[in-house]
Amino acid sequence: MCRGRLLHIRLFQASSHLWDCHHFPMLYTNRPNYDDTDSDDEEEEDEREERWNYVSSAAHSFTYIMTDIFRRLGSFRIVKMLNVPTQSFPAAGSQQRVAPAGQSGRNKVALKPGHSLMDWIRFAKSGRDHTGLRGRLIEVTEEELKKHGRRDDCWTCIRALSQKKVISSNLNGLTPPLPPPPLMASPTSPSSMMLRPTGFAPPSEKDSRPRFDWFQTDSTVNIVVYTKRKIPRSGCATIDLQGGVLRLEALLGNMSYMLHLRLTEEVEGSVEVQTAGSVGKIQLSIPKQAKGKWASVGQPLEFHNSFLRQKDRALHYRDCVLVSKTEVNHNTSVFRLQLGCGSVMHVPVGKHVYLKTQVQDAEVVKPYTPVEQSLIPVVPVDPVDPVDPVVPVDPVDPASQDQTHGSDLFLMIKVYPDGLFTPQLDTLHIGDHLMVSGPEGPFSLRPLRDVTHLYLLAAGTGFTPMARLIQLSLQDLGSIKSTKLLLFNRQEKDITWRSQMDELAATDQRFQVEYVLSEPGDGWPGQKGRVEQSMLRDFLSRPEGSRVYVCVCGPSAFTELTEELVRQQGFSQEEVHTFQG
Repeated sequence: MCRGRLLHIRLFQASSHLWDCHHFPMLYTNRPNYDDTDSDDEEEEDEREERWNYVSSAAHSFTYIMTDIFRRLGSFRIVKMLNVPTQSFPAAGSQQRVAPAGQSGRNKVALKPGHSLMDWIRFAKSGRDHTGLRGRLIEVTEEELKKHGRRDDCWTCIRALSQKKVISSNLNGLTPPLPPPPLMASPTSPSSMMLRPTGFAPPSEKDSRPRFDWFQTDSTVNIVVYTKRKIPRSGCATIDLQGGVLRLEALLGNMSYMLHLRLTEEVEGSVEVQTAGSVGKIQLSIPKQAKGKWASVGQPLEFHNSFLRQKDRALHYRDCVLVSKTEVNHNTSVFRLQLGCGSVMHVPVGKHVYLKTQVQDAEVVKPYTPVEQSLIPVVPVDPVDPVDPVVPVDPVDPASQDQTHGSDLFLMIKVYPDGLFTPQLDTLHIGDHLMVSGPEGPFSLRPLRDVTHLYLLAAGTGFTPMARLIQLSLQDLGSIKSTKLLLFNRQEKDITWRSQMDELAATDQRFQVEYVLSEPGDGWPGQKGRVEQSMLRDFLSRPEGSRVYVCVCGPSAFTELTEELVRQQGFSQEEVHTFQG
């Protein structure tokens, strides 16, 4: 190499050294002393040590880049690396080196020679199903996690529900270290393209806005919504997939979170939905028409990734088909509506949907509250011993179990001969179609969290929202010790699901039901008349130390009068909910 080119290289090295001193003074002023093993402040020394490693790496990267630029410009040709660091990298005391157990307190498992972080990234982004779960969501307890700590069967917990439940799995007997402080890039500094070490960022306010992510396999595309709140067992999501356009709406209290995408490539028309209630995850799995890798999940459409108040969101309808109609009494039937293969609807407890149809060339819309197929839950029978039923899951927290929901709606509809809408519904045949909206309504489960006594006052078909509330209180809400229903009807034949309610009251002492008839027949042993103050005074009680909640539903006149009478009993506005409709 000629002397002129060698002089150019030395000048470049000197200038880069000065640049390092100017922009990274901590390289020379705060460089950790690796020989000082008697330091009492080990954490502070570790932090300085990490800062030295990050900044040193950035400085050498800059030198390498500038050298490559000069080489490409033809200023000189490098025969061998001249700017050799004065010490090996990583430094001898760096945490990036594997230290013997018991020396540093923080140990790491080295990658095999020839492998780096990029191998992990390629491995994770390969699209293969490394979990072996085929897209299913499972919940793992701490006891289950401890069973998988072997070299050939290792599970690692990355996130946990709360700080109290953070778990770390053992890898070859070594506990993974805590993550390093976050790295921030300053947009105004000359080194804005480099990561600069900082201290821990001050705690920020909790971000309650949901977010989503996606991943794929060769045959499926999967979208995961993190709601950042628990999801009730009934679910909260409505999904529509039609013509390659995906629309997902999750009802979270009085808020609505929406995803709206035109998917990148063609998919099958079906969608599978799984919900992990206790961690607030909703996962969609959509089969691809052709195997392969997608560059992106899709093109955002209107209101994609939006988080609005539910009342500000426009109604969205989808087509349903009538698959069965079951008679409940002389004028009431349960209509079973099936959504298309690309639609799934989870209606939260207390919410209603709107039915829309054409009556005499006019569009008529009416709200109805879905019910379950039966008031009494079906207990599975043990195939080994059919005499003894399978013990059900603990009813206090069934939302902690993974849920895979169906796509059928059950609507209890009373047909009024002189009505405008219900006679039209009564003429529908199996296979006919209806338009159904997504869930609506202001009811929230939040006030029921600590309630001990739940009172339900219903008249006629106002029983429909109470049906799911009864199931919720007995199966999901462990704090509720007593649920009482006072049901008003004209005649005995008008009582819906009476046999099921009587059976439930006989088998579960937490549930009580009383019937009141305004036009009773001879020999009726129950209460008679209409709602009045003395009747509610005997029914509504407030035991010492209890927390009560009252729900009212029925015709408008009944609802208004009953709400007024309940308030006169001393119940506050926060203790009463009235279903309108």
